[in-house]
Formats: sequence, C-alpha cells, structure tokens
Amino acid sequence: MGLIILLVVGGVIGWLASLIMRTDAQQGIFLNIVVGIVGSVVAGLLLSPLLGAPPITSGTISLSSLVVSLLGAVILLAAVNLIRRGSMR
Repeated sequence: MGLIILLVVGGVIGWLASLIMRTDAQQGIFLNIVVGIVGSVVAGLLLSPLLGAPPITSGTISLSSLVVSLLGAVILLAAVNLIRRGSMR
C-alpha cells in the first residue's frame, strides 16, 4: 500500500512542479511520477539536512515532507531545463 501512495503523491508533486516550471505540456503522467519521486530523492540528499524535514520517500507524509519534496522536484526540473536549453526558463 505504501508504494501506491508514494506513486500517487509523487505524481501529484511532479505535476505541481511541472506547473510551477511551465513544463506541463511536455510531460505525461509517467514522467510526472518520475519527476516527483526523483525530486523527492534529490530533496532527501540536498534539502532535508538543511531544513530538517524528511522527503516523502522516507515513508512520512506530512505538510513539511510534501513541501520539501516539491522543492526537490522543482530543483530537478530547473536542472533539466538548464542542461537542455541553457536557461532555467
């Protein structure tokens, strides 16, 4: 059951991050899930030690973990846009 919740929440976080970064038209449902989950891993590596809040991949789903995971997904999309286009958009 935890895996299904992680996929659903990761998809929503990836979708919100793609709306923030204006890349939603380029992505589908599968890529939104991937961006949400990989962004949560990025958040676990970069932001969790700084902010003290766990990402959703730790199994804890709270408001702070959702915000940290969303920030990680936005950072991931910004890095991908920077590599692909040379600008963060």
